[in-house]
Order: sequence, then C-alpha cells, then structure tokens
Amino acid sequence: MAGWLFRPAAASDVEAAVPLIHSSGPAAFDYVFAVPGVGDAQAFLRRAFVDGAGEFGWRNHVVGERDGVVVAVGAGYGGDTKWPFTLAAARQIVRHFGWRHATGVIGRGLRTESVIPPPAGDLYYLGHLGVSPALRGKGAGTALVAHLLAQRPAAALGPVVLDVAVTNPDAQRLYQRLGFVVTAERPSKLANPQGRVPGHRRMQWQAPAEHA
Repeated sequence: MAGWLFRPAAASDVEAAVPLIHSSGPAAFDYVFAVPGVGDAQAFLRRAFVDGAGEFGWRNHVVGERDGVVVAVGAGYGGDTKWPFTLAAARQIVRHFGWRHATGVIGRGLRTESVIPPPAGDLYYLGHLGVSPALRGKGAGTALVAHLLAQRPAAALGPVVLDVAVTNPDAQRLYQRLGFVVTAERPSKLANPQGRVPGHRRMQWQAPAEHA
C-alpha cells in the first residue's frame, strides 16, 4: 500500500468524499435520494456525511489520500449496526426532505434493500467503495479493500461480504482478484425517472488459507 495514506474520515472531507461515495452506486443512490424540486442524491449524502451518524456519516468511513488529496473512500461495518443506522437514516431523511417526501424516500430505501441487503447477524460488510476516476486501475481499490480488511475489528469473526452491480464487471474482477467469490445474485426491477437500480451480486471474501 505504498504511496497511499488511509485514515478515519472527518466531517471536513465532505466535498471530496461524497462524490466518491455516490460513485459506488450512483443509480441506486439516485433512485432512493434524488427528489425533483428538493435536490439530488449528493445533496442528501453531504448532509448525512456531515451529521456523522449512521451508514452515510463520516464516522462510518475511512478515506485514502495520495499526495494529501482524498482519492478513495470506503466503509466496513457489521450486522450490529442495523438499528442504529436505521434510526440515524430516518432522522436524516426527515430533516433533509421534510415529512412530505420522507415517506417516499424511506420506502424506496427499503425496496432497495431487497437488492442490496444490509449486513445481518455476524456478517461484516464492505460498502461505499469509491476511487477517483483518474486513479482507477492503479492500485487504489486494492489498497482500499486491503486496508478495510486489516481494520476489521477482532470481534467481527463472521464472513466478509460486499455487493457489486451486474453492470460493473471491472469492479467484480477486482474483487475476484482479491479473493472474493460470488455467492448470490439478486435481480432488480426498481426504477424511477431519477435512477434504475441494477441487479447486484453478493460476494464473500475467502481468507488466503481458504483459497491457497
């Protein structure tokens, strides 16, 4: 991981980190959080990131720097986050969108979980994996995933999983090179004028001893 500096995210990383988080699943984010007349998905993600709490908050993320510039972002979290993340998201959604639109946003989020389910039980989940377009294919993604695996809490002993869109074969090939294997595929028919959620494949990491 020479040349890459990884550290916990801070609220001040919002302008660099949020576009990278959005790039990890733009169609799904737009489907859920883009509301005409209110704002796009990144507007909500910026508010949630600065808030700090929940799945989209800065406390749940690490960032990767190159030459002092944030060029990568990602998160690792377990099934024990389900209710704290759910409550934080509901609060953030209501505050950002107001009651008029919050019910629709929450409903779309719950429908999206049928395609991209959050971790449950002892699963440890890697998500929001984003790398600056200029550095894709140059080792940043590999370094990011390696860092998140190394930072996995000692108590997180369950399988490590992530989801990849069927429309993103380059990312799937990267994860396969890093020891992830496809264990399930979930089709999707979710779509609205703001975004179309693609089908996703669940991938599970096999530690080196498992696939040596």
